[in-house]
Order: sequence, then structure tokens, then C-alpha cells
Amino acid sequence: MTTAEALSLVDAGAPPPCPAQFNLAAHTLAAARTTPDKIALEVIDAPGHVAGRWTFAEVDAAVRGTMTGLARAGLRPGDRLLLRIGHSMDFPILFFAATGMGALPVPTSPQLTAREVAVAAETVAPRLVALGDGLDAPPGLPVLRADAYRPFRDLPPADFADTRAGDPAYLVFTSGTGGSPKAVVHAHRAGWARRMMWADWYDLRPEDRLLHAGAFNWTFTLGTGLTDPWAAGATALIYAGPPDRGVFSAIAAAHGPTILAGAPGVFRQLLGSGTVTRQAFASLRHGLSAGDRLPERIRAEWREITGTDIHEALGMSEVSTYASDAPGRPGMRPQRGRRVAVLGEDGAPVPIREVGRLAVSGRDPGLMLGYWQGAGMAPNLPLEGEWFLTGDLAVMDAAGALTHRGRADDVMNAGGYRVSATEVEEVLTAHPGVAEAAVLALPVRADVEVIAAFVVPAEGASLSEDALAGHCAAGLARYKCPRMIKFLDALPRTPTGKVLKRRLRAEHSLTESP
Repeated sequence: MTTAEALSLVDAGAPPPCPAQFNLAAHTLAAARTTPDKIALEVIDAPGHVAGRWTFAEVDAAVRGTMTGLARAGLRPGDRLLLRIGHSMDFPILFFAATGMGALPVPTSPQLTAREVAVAAETVAPRLVALGDGLDAPPGLPVLRADAYRPFRDLPPADFADTRAGDPAYLVFTSGTGGSPKAVVHAHRAGWARRMMWADWYDLRPEDRLLHAGAFNWTFTLGTGLTDPWAAGATALIYAGPPDRGVFSAIAAAHGPTILAGAPGVFRQLLGSGTVTRQAFASLRHGLSAGDRLPERIRAEWREITGTDIHEALGMSEVSTYASDAPGRPGMRPQRGRRVAVLGEDGAPVPIREVGRLAVSGRDPGLMLGYWQGAGMAPNLPLEGEWFLTGDLAVMDAAGALTHRGRADDVMNAGGYRVSATEVEEVLTAHPGVAEAAVLALPVRADVEVIAAFVVPAEGASLSEDALAGHCAAGLARYKCPRMIKFLDALPRTPTGKVLKRRLRAEHSLTESP
């Protein structure tokens, strides 16, 4: 990989082209034809106890039988299937069944409130809503409950749709800077593009046992924990037991994972639990971290105790991960096959070692088709010249390595989830007692940030932190809710009226968790 001389641009040529006719689900489950009896998935409900094992042939049969059932229920190619599923194997089966038949699955977090689910449903107009146990859906939408869709697995298998690489395959919601979450449209080719991560982040091999510390219904788990190991013919391990910050040490000792993937908080909590030992992780080749910045002290402590590295990746919902470090390839570098630049305000690459806007080329096969505009309408792909702006600031050195310098917009990271500050502000200011609000992420220590809200009460209003916390909880998923609320007489502003969030961050810095 080379860098254009003195400029912040990396281009090693395009990756191998995706086949013209390509189906994401068929690609992911291809091992059902080559190694049908190999274990594709182990669901662990307690260290040393496997609640369920699925071979590739069994996963394939369940997905293709569900395709038959969804078609009988009225789902057609191009229709949206809204997934409101908890931490259950139902989630990946329904996801791959929908995309396998040419429909568009739309995962949503079970943590979303009724308001948020209604907004998602209004945005994508789903033909059906698949509901998990104990969850609900907006009124007026056709619903499939678990007792209806689980029997689909035993139906005669359907054939995968003969989709093209550039056809829409699925939608995911991401927080944008405009307040309302946007629906990102990905093509079937996104599954092929993920192969660039295999060598330049995972070092993924068919003999690997990849343990992902997330839930089935998180898109990070769906991609890194299931799609990639399955497509590579490897075995996925998912924990489905009760929360326990030290449980993955016991799982590692009992089940022998070769790769452990999770958000940085997983590794921080494991180290804080005092359960991490070299013996417990004797089978581990390395860890994978994404979703938020991995503190160097966590990486160093993990390496000292386990003798293994944690490899970090930088990405986003619109393009997944595009830069990472990998075994034998140190430094946060664009993955081979990517074209990545750090741009100035003029849209051209800046000189090396200068801060600029991190951007991915519009040619990238893993880049979304665009933001959903409605059925029958082309997705909107916002480009600046050839570039898609990630919203991150970065510096590139002469070798092409990137150093992340924060966000250029109002999108925050909360435990690996992207959260729009604008969306939280809109919920706060909907309270009649709130005149103004500014929301930002505040560091509580080197490796932890919390969402903080600065509120100016309306004249004559009597507000309390508890009241506003309850208001937020009614309108936002828990991970989006402010952990800290401070009342101010006025928000600091520039002469043009823009809120000075940098001043708020400096004047209200935290030294311990609120």
C-alpha cells in the first residue's frame, strides 16, 4: 500500500470485483454446500454449557424454510421486513431469510421506545413486522409473532433469489446530524466487500472459533460475529446467558475461542473484573475491537496479561470498517482495496500530518447505496466529488497510518452505539419546561465518555433532573439517554449564535463517573 507523495491519500487499487449475480445470504451460507456437517454456531448460556449447536446445513435449512414461510405470509422482493427481535437466534434466521429472497430486512434495537419504533416504521413502510417475545409494534402494521415464524424453519426450502451485486439487500438505521435517524441502504455486494476485513483486521481462517460479546440483534454482532465467520467457513460462538462482566473469561476457558470480538467496553470490563488470565485465554490468537476508540492502556494491559493483541477497526454503518490494524500489520491503516483520504475544506487531500476530514471513495464496494428515500426511489448517496465524508477528523502519516482526532459533527459514541446529539436535544426541548438544550459526550476518564445534557429552563419552569431523566426515558432508547443533566442560565454561543460545545466540554469536564 502506498501513499500519494506528501498527500493524505491511500490507494492500492480496487479489490477483486464482486460477481455480477450475487446474493448476500447465499454467499454467507455457502459452507452448507462444502462443509454441511461442520458446526456453524454454538449458543452458550453458561460457561461450559452449550444451549444449542447448529451445523451449516441446519442454519441453511432454517433460513431457506423461513424464506418459504415469509413468502406465504405475503413478503415479496423489495418489501421491507422490520425486525424487532430480542437476543435470539430468530434474528439472524429472519435477517438472512429476507435478504435471501430479495426482500429488505430492517433491524431495529429492542431498546427503542414506542416513539422511535413508530418513526422507523413510518420511514421504511414495512410490509411486515417480525416481533420477538415481549415486544410490541406500532398499531396498524401486519405482525408476525414468534409462534408464527419459528415453524417456518421446517418448511420446504426455497431457492435463493437471483439478485445482482448492486441490488438493495438490507437497511440499517444510523444516527445522523439532522436529528432523525437515517435508514442506510446496503447492496448485496456489501457481503463480498467484507472480505477486505478478513486479511486486514481479522486474519480470519476456516478453523477459527470467533466469540462475539454482543447480542444477536446488534449489527456489529450480525456482521463480525456471524456473517464473516460463516462466510469464511468458521464457527461462531454467541453468549445468551445473564449479564456478567467477567463471564467471557470463563467462556474462553471452557469453549476455546481463537478470536474474541467486542466493543472496547467489553475488554475494559473484563480487565476490571479480575478474571483475565493467560490460562483462561490460552486458545486466543487475538481480540477485535470496534464501535468506539480503544484506549491504549486497555490494549497494553490486555497484551501484558494474555500475551495477545487487540486489533482495532474504524468504521461506520454506511461503510462498515474500512481502516484497521491486523496481525503483522500494525497501525490504523486503510484496508487493502480501499481508497481513503484526509481532505481539506476544498475537497482535496491535505498534506500528510495535517488534520482533515476522513473520507472514503465512492467506488468502495462496501459503501452504502445511499440513504433510503422511499419505495421506488433511488437512495441518496451524498458525495463530495468522489468522496463520502465519514464525519471523522484524522491525521495520516507518510506510511498511510491514520490517527483519529474526533468527530467533525454531532454524532457521539455511547457504548459502541452511534447517537445523534441533535436527536437527544430534540427530545429534551420537546419538554415544556425546557427552553434550550445542548448535548455532548463528556469524558469521565481516559477511556470512558458519558452523554451529558446542558439545559436552560423555560421562564418560570420548575425542573428536576429526575423529571427530565424520565422524560428522556419515555422518548429515547436507554443508551441514548443523558447520564448527566446540568441546568444553566444560558448556553455559551458564538457571535453568530452557534452553541460553543467546546467551551461546555472544557468548563464542565468530569473526573469521575456521575
